[in-house]
Amino acid sequence: MEKQNRKIFGTLFFALFNAVLGVGIVIPLLPVYAHSLGASGFYISMIFGSFSLSRTFLLPYFGRLADKKGRKPLITIGLFSFAVVSIGFLYSSSVFSLIFIRFLQGIGSAMIMPATLAYVGDITPEGKEGTYMGLFNMSMFISLSIGPLIGGYINQYISLQATFICMGVLAMSGFLIAAIFLPPTSQEQCMVKPKPPPDWRVILKNRAVTGIFTYRLTHTVAIAAVWCFIPVFADAEFRLSSAAIGILVTATVLTSGILNTPMGILADYTDKRLMILVGGIMSALALLFLNWTQGFWSLLTAVIAFGLGGGLVMPAIGAIAVIEGNREKALGTVMATLNLAQSLGMLFGSIVAGLAMDYIGVRYSFVFAGLIVIVGLLASMLLLRGIPCRTAGVQSLSSNNIQG
Repeated sequence: MEKQNRKIFGTLFFALFNAVLGVGIVIPLLPVYAHSLGASGFYISMIFGSFSLSRTFLLPYFGRLADKKGRKPLITIGLFSFAVVSIGFLYSSSVFSLIFIRFLQGIGSAMIMPATLAYVGDITPEGKEGTYMGLFNMSMFISLSIGPLIGGYINQYISLQATFICMGVLAMSGFLIAAIFLPPTSQEQCMVKPKPPPDWRVILKNRAVTGIFTYRLTHTVAIAAVWCFIPVFADAEFRLSSAAIGILVTATVLTSGILNTPMGILADYTDKRLMILVGGIMSALALLFLNWTQGFWSLLTAVIAFGLGGGLVMPAIGAIAVIEGNREKALGTVMATLNLAQSLGMLFGSIVAGLAMDYIGVRYSFVFAGLIVIVGLLASMLLLRGIPCRTAGVQSLSSNNIQG
């Protein structure tokens, strides 16, 4: 990695790390906080779903805008909005205000994620897509993994309001890092406007993109069920402390984060389709096992297994996204499409899991999520069929693309 690209990579890594760390500190505490305000399972799910709702509508727009106008403006504006929105949590005293604040936070996320991932893709050497995406994903996975642990202890020994303050300070530091140290892309400096990139509807005619979109959607349904209701499940059925709940959420994300770099390297030299298959099976089995957990240790075993599955899958999906985004000359749009799958999964997963909690019990929400993962995995394997093991270059994926 040349010196300038190392600077860009490091700036993006730490800017996103700080912003996501702040979110990770607060998010696992919101279900329990909302429950204390009298929220039912459905309204708890809407706190998470509102974030995904705003992302769902705006990701295609911001992803294409990142391809047309450049990366830095969206990254810096989005990070600044994260810091401003964080103040709202300090003054929230009702379930509806939490839903509204999370909706606004989703708008900021829709700006940040596709532009950031596209910028990483811009500086990724050909044949190293899995390595770079796996390494960069650590910024999100590690921050989300240590965030719940830090948040649990801050809440337990200081206050919930202190976690909101930490989120705002970290978001502002991420904004300052990006604003000061991130150089504009050559596209932002160029006065000649490039040809408009294709939108997400055209991109989804690419079979490889549709395959990773499908699995990302269904896997995120499962993530929504775990993130929304593991804290409520652990608190209501086993009376675990907020610190213990933080450990459970941390274990899920940290396991995936640790695996991202080695599995990203592996994705550059092996069959990415096989990695998705093995990881998907492992994730589905872990979700089904959650129905039979009896306490902290069995819960910990299940969430670690779920994290292992995600750690296998995500670098492979990220590598395919970079390859196809560069081939289509629409990397921002491809990354936005992938994030769109994530948003739809969080929205659908949180709502369905909330309804399952209200009507058939929280345990069965995990079973339902596991079945959805199995269905999505089968569909994804059909769409990705024929993609061979590759060791270098982009030709193996491009040759398997089908334009509809």
